[in-house]
Amino acid sequence: MQQSRREFLITGTALAAASILDAPIQVAKANVAGHRLTASAGRIPLLGADAPETKVWTYNGNVPGPVLRLRRGERFELDFENALQQPTTVHWHGLRVPNDMDGVPVLTQAPVAPGGRFRYAFELRNTGTYWYHPHFQSAEQVDRGLHGVIIVEDDDPPAVDRDLLWVLDDWRLDGQGQIVNDFGNLHDASHQGRFGNTASVNGRVPEDLEVQSGERIRLRLVNTANAWIFGLDFVAHSPTVIAYDGHAVEPHQPTGGLVIVGPSQRVDVILDLNAAPGERFEVIDRYYSRQPYKLLDLVYGQNRLRSKAPADKAALPPPDLPLPSLATAERHEIVFSGGAMGGMQSARYDGQETGIRELARKGKIWAINGTVASKHDEPPVLKLRRGHSYIIEFVNETAFTHPIHLHGHPMKVLEANGRKPAWDLWRDTLLLEARARGTVAVMADNPGRWMLHCHIPEHQEAGMMAVVQVD
Repeated sequence: MQQSRREFLITGTALAAASILDAPIQVAKANVAGHRLTASAGRIPLLGADAPETKVWTYNGNVPGPVLRLRRGERFELDFENALQQPTTVHWHGLRVPNDMDGVPVLTQAPVAPGGRFRYAFELRNTGTYWYHPHFQSAEQVDRGLHGVIIVEDDDPPAVDRDLLWVLDDWRLDGQGQIVNDFGNLHDASHQGRFGNTASVNGRVPEDLEVQSGERIRLRLVNTANAWIFGLDFVAHSPTVIAYDGHAVEPHQPTGGLVIVGPSQRVDVILDLNAAPGERFEVIDRYYSRQPYKLLDLVYGQNRLRSKAPADKAALPPPDLPLPSLATAERHEIVFSGGAMGGMQSARYDGQETGIRELARKGKIWAINGTVASKHDEPPVLKLRRGHSYIIEFVNETAFTHPIHLHGHPMKVLEANGRKPAWDLWRDTLLLEARARGTVAVMADNPGRWMLHCHIPEHQEAGMMAVVQVD
């Protein structure tokens, strides 16, 4: 699987030019109340100008969709139109929105039918890097290209020469450069999810990013892939992480030198570019150690911007989030089970204990606390009281890593995969390794019925989702 991802290129295809990595996607103006977003079928030059265009699903005709650059405290209003042939919604991943604006079909809103419209409106409560995507048949809709980025501008941003966005993705393509239409197969659902054979940055197969000696870049990494975990090695450079999932963190070097971005996660880094003019360095994805591959090259121009990039830490202001009280927090446990090599023999499904063979025939293979989700609007796995603090221990009994996403509430990470963070760490999506545990603290301040699920959509749709109710 990893080999095919690395090797796949259509014969004669030219790689996309370096300029696509700067701003190949439309940017909506900040402080504008009336945004419009349309989901529709389209085509993009994913593999370059010399290859056939790839049929995709788009927001406003582009993949990724328009970047929405906004400001904290403003009221965001957006008119959404569905020009697809199937229902859809828009979920505002990581944003603390009212429950009826969360974009989960049936649970928080009716699906937007083909030809239908829906108006999303809410106040922007936090700065940071976020993204939006469907939550209806998301295994297919996201993978076909329906995703975009929201940047809520920092109140006091670090001084940088450029603020760049890399939307990381992968695609499962056939020999004609078209998306393979094998969504929903049981092998993907029961194993690691849907992997592609072609990587992209900002909707194009990348080649070079031209940089200048002495330049400081803020690089916003957003992983929109269904299942692929990126672990980026900026060869001969030392990126400094300043935010995870939109929330500021004490600036630090990533563990092992790799910037790891799981599905749906975001990482903001500062990249100081101090090599000599004319030099070239690879950016290599090393997360899957048996098959590393080059994502792109950093290519230094012939001129210096300055003798050396600035030396300050470029820290962001601390995140403004409701702090849970660890001393008074009520404790709960959430157990994830199932999948290939998981050992699950049976689980509750539609109110009845059901054997694994029958579950597999229904396309259901994962469970949360012994229950396989059959629909979005399940009975709650947790009932929380508004204004109270909770410590939740996630237990992964499966053979695979899962990005666990809680809607509506940021999670303060206390421990993950056997390690305690050395700094205050907030995430909306926790990458939970196979056979590992993670402990988070939550302040239940946002009332409603919220999804808790694995953000590998094949896993979610095969049963790994639940509802957390806040009253």
